[in-house]
Amino acid sequence: MAKKYKAPTFVRMANVLTSTLLRAGVRLNGTGNYPMYLLTVRGRKSGQPRTVPIAIWEHNSKRYVGSVYGIVDWVRNLRAAGEATLTRGGRAETVNVRELPGKDAALVLRQDVLAGNPFARNYGVSASSSLEEFEQAVLTHPVFLFESK
Repeated sequence: MAKKYKAPTFVRMANVLTSTLLRAGVRLNGTGNYPMYLLTVRGRKSGQPRTVPIAIWEHNSKRYVGSVYGIVDWVRNLRAAGEATLTRGGRAETVNVRELPGKDAALVLRQDVLAGNPFARNYGVSASSSLEEFEQAVLTHPVFLFESK
């Protein structure tokens, strides 16, 4: 049976407040000064929209999100749907979503760690980790690329 990943309770509680503020149009930045968005994706089982706050980082003019807490529900939903809606400051954008393959994801994840994202400690790697260690990390902490439609 696959391991069940779940964000810590304090994160789930903070997500309620963060989501409320983002829905009200407040433009928030997360740790590492990454802009916060509401990610809305169709549920893989229910088909109903599911929304969670996320922090997106940019690298080489591309937008990414990594799953700090492993293969949680929003990750499974993104994998199934292949598209999502990002909302920030009252503006919504539908995007195509692509999970990056191992080596590509590892390179992007390493950039996130080198940029000093404090949540990156949850990936189990550090700035001094080898590329192979990053490749192992992305097996349980996938990275997604958002592309405008």
